[in-house]
Amino acid sequence: MTPQEQLAQTAEEASAAARAAASLAELDAVETEYLGRKSGRLTGLLRLVGSLPAEERPIYGQAVNARKDALTSLMAERRAALAAGERAARLAADAVDVTLPGTPQRLGGLHPLTRQMQAVKDALISMGYSFDEYPDIEDYYYNFETLNYPPDHPAFDEQMSFYIDDCKLLRTQTTAFQAHVMERQKPPIRAATIGKCYRYEALDATHSHTFHQVDLVAVDEGLTLADLKGTFAHFVRLLFGDVRVRFRPDFFPFVEPGVEVAIQWGSGWLELGGAGMVHPNILTSMGIDPERYSGFAWGLGVDRMPMAKYGIDDIRLFAENDLRFLRQF
Repeated sequence: MTPQEQLAQTAEEASAAARAAASLAELDAVETEYLGRKSGRLTGLLRLVGSLPAEERPIYGQAVNARKDALTSLMAERRAALAAGERAARLAADAVDVTLPGTPQRLGGLHPLTRQMQAVKDALISMGYSFDEYPDIEDYYYNFETLNYPPDHPAFDEQMSFYIDDCKLLRTQTTAFQAHVMERQKPPIRAATIGKCYRYEALDATHSHTFHQVDLVAVDEGLTLADLKGTFAHFVRLLFGDVRVRFRPDFFPFVEPGVEVAIQWGSGWLELGGAGMVHPNILTSMGIDPERYSGFAWGLGVDRMPMAKYGIDDIRLFAENDLRFLRQF
């Protein structure tokens, strides 16, 4: 077989192999086999130039290069076609049917107590009261002594409170924050706190060992029970709308006089907690002159508010993590 015949046959084989390549990888293999610099079959035919007569060598060399150029052009076309096909296949495999319904995402929501506490904070902050957090584990001094409790008060009994040691216990009311405030701040004072309280009580529909309170204290010159009533009335109307308020005499060691505060709810009254004028003994113990300053305070149960608002009849539902209950909010 002459070099010219061998060139024609090899070029036809290379073209056929390029057209038959079903992937870019196969096409790369064809390119290496026929156009590789060192071992390419078509490239290697240039070595036959030396076996030809001198007058045929230029013609043969030009023919080899022409065949190489034609094969290179064919392979470029095939490479573009194969790349487009593979790209289309990938896109088809990755395609998303946007007409199908999406995967539903379950969204969480705020716990009803969290909602209520945030509403309480928003209302009091709008009325000019500052909020701060205080420890759940409280000193006996702040929880009882600074609040004018007599030494024989039943709350001191270990059966009534959760004592950690002789000096520390889980706070029984957020009212313990009053001394913390008055130790570091002198009148005028407008302060509040909200959080958990703990008492040794059996669980039932209306009682729990862990509950939530919001406490407020205001100390300034000339404050009276009328200021307390006006503040409370405005506060509950921000939370519950246009409701009537009721004050009834009651006793708490840390206020004098003391009142039970309630709002009209439905056909009856909803008791929210206790309030009153800060006891002069507390002001004196904090270095505040009770002849010049007076103050009022309250401690309200937060859990009762959403129970009344949403018609919840069992306080234990707040802590049971039952999604059937929680999803309603």
